[in-house]
Amino acid sequence: MQGGPETCMAENLNPMPGSNTGSRSNIFMEDGVFLTWDDLWVTVAGGRPILQGLAGYAHPGELLAVMGPSGCGKSTLLDTLAGRQGPKTRQEGDILINGRKQALAYGTSAYVTQDDALITTLTVREAVYYSAQLQLPDTMTKSEKKERAEMTIREMGLQDGMDTRIGGWGAKGLSGGQKRRVSICIEILTRPKLLFLDEPTSGLDSAASYYVMSRIASLNQKDNIGRTIIASIHQPSAEVFQLFTNLYLLSAGKTVYFGPVSAAKEFFALNGFPCPSFQNPSDHFLKTINKDFGKDIELGFANGIPTEEVIDILVKSYKSSDIYQMVQKEIAQICKQGGGALQRSKRRSGFFTQCHVLTSRSFINMSRDLGYYWLRLGIYISLSIVLGSVFSHVGMDNGSIQARGSLLMFVASFLTFMAIGGFPSFVEEMKVFERERLNGHYGVTPFVIGNTLSSLPFLAMVALIPGSITYFLPGLHHGYQHFLFFVIILFACMMLVESLMMIVASVVPNFLMGIIVGAGIQGLMILVGGFFRLPSDLPKPVFKFPLYYIAFHKYAYQGLFKNEFVGLTFPNVQAGNGSSATVTGEEILKQTWRIEMAYSKWVDLAILFAMIVLYRVLFLIIIKTTEKEKAVIGKFMSATCKDKAQVSRGERR
Repeated sequence: MQGGPETCMAENLNPMPGSNTGSRSNIFMEDGVFLTWDDLWVTVAGGRPILQGLAGYAHPGELLAVMGPSGCGKSTLLDTLAGRQGPKTRQEGDILINGRKQALAYGTSAYVTQDDALITTLTVREAVYYSAQLQLPDTMTKSEKKERAEMTIREMGLQDGMDTRIGGWGAKGLSGGQKRRVSICIEILTRPKLLFLDEPTSGLDSAASYYVMSRIASLNQKDNIGRTIIASIHQPSAEVFQLFTNLYLLSAGKTVYFGPVSAAKEFFALNGFPCPSFQNPSDHFLKTINKDFGKDIELGFANGIPTEEVIDILVKSYKSSDIYQMVQKEIAQICKQGGGALQRSKRRSGFFTQCHVLTSRSFINMSRDLGYYWLRLGIYISLSIVLGSVFSHVGMDNGSIQARGSLLMFVASFLTFMAIGGFPSFVEEMKVFERERLNGHYGVTPFVIGNTLSSLPFLAMVALIPGSITYFLPGLHHGYQHFLFFVIILFACMMLVESLMMIVASVVPNFLMGIIVGAGIQGLMILVGGFFRLPSDLPKPVFKFPLYYIAFHKYAYQGLFKNEFVGLTFPNVQAGNGSSATVTGEEILKQTWRIEMAYSKWVDLAILFAMIVLYRVLFLIIIKTTEKEKAVIGKFMSATCKDKAQVSRGERR
């Protein structure tokens, strides 16, 4: 493994990709992005390394494949190069863009994740066009944005399915490969010069994988933009493997090979691990360096050498070879020549455009997603009919006092409780928001405003139709003023529950756990709201102060009870001994229900709407704070883990 192989490799690999940097730079340096990384280490808490001393580069107009077994650090490398590493990791080493330390400006780079987080109710045309309206600047007209969207769809070969809905659970739509291409379409709308793709062929068959990767590889020819494309890929077919320009092979966070795809077979052969005839080279490489299954994956493979030893041989051979020295020279040459700083111009749409587009998109999604509001509306109507039938014609006798109170309590508690049914749909929308937010498509505030405005018509409908049945069938307080107040209270309660679940979604993104947490919070609020246990009887520590005043059910109960009982009279069962034959609604509110009569029902309604605003603002603050905390935690871990990581790195070297 010394002397000969490395020299031979250097001769066969000359010139290295990009070694003719002068002429290549003249073509792409002004417009393209040269990405280099040197001595790159990524560690987690405790100093455990994920990436160990990596070095490499990516040129405009070339497609770099990052390959390796599961858990080798492919996604971590992509996240680190794209500046998306998590708060619990720490990075050391140099990552330079055009020879400079600079952040990736919006519109310059794009990142396509493994998961296709898409709004499943939209068509391909709608999904890409809405994204174009959000990402492209307001200086472009709507027709120009639409033309850009349709051109991008055609580039990815989706023109025949433009009007097909993306589809998801319970609804057929696009295939896995088509969804992946839609995700790519959305991210290349701004014509980014640097494109990251995290396992774009994951979950696809060989034909779909080839079609997706061939479209990606042909992007440079489509619009004459010298894109720098870096894709992590698990196990490509032979046809897909030939589409790559360069190969970066990882194992356990170490560089096994970096160079032209065409020279990889020779590198393995010179080190004693030749690729058998008629075998896919990528399969051979991964089989050779995969230590998950120990040695001898098949009889006689690698001459029975343990996989750990095989990896060690390849890593040392690469590090001591001339090819590695040429990589270092190429990195130095790129850094020396340098290039222009990335422009930090504001290229996405303005605030009001984002609000308008997000409101429109969210409204379309809500109107088409049966689980968001339509199923809830059907259940509400059915339950309202049953509720109205059970309390039909409650009358005005003394027994109707308890019946009216029970009915209003059920409306304010359990009828609004079911608003958590839309939580799974909102969680799916949050996944799309997180992807788009991470890629800089729009801000948090427009998302909150858009989601709020788009839900108003549906919540009004869900409150009005079941509310009418529940109000008129039992014969509650006559008068349209009272009826409208009842509906508005029901509307406010539903919106409050949705706002509460938005906060839960920002903290507990798993929809099953979120429903459990949200149901638990509402159950606690119902208990301390003042019906099951009168306010004066609640234990003062915690339950009375502060939970009773925090629970929105308190204000919903009081508003509904005042709206129903004020102005009515009922027979007094304790008449006699000088007492009146009737009892007023105000007296019932004070003596029976212990309602606070110092202020009107409109104050209760105002408090409910103020709580809606508070909950939505709190959701916005949590999202923004979470983003800032990630950066703060990352810096803190970088400072606290530095010494330990350096010791660990020194020992491993």
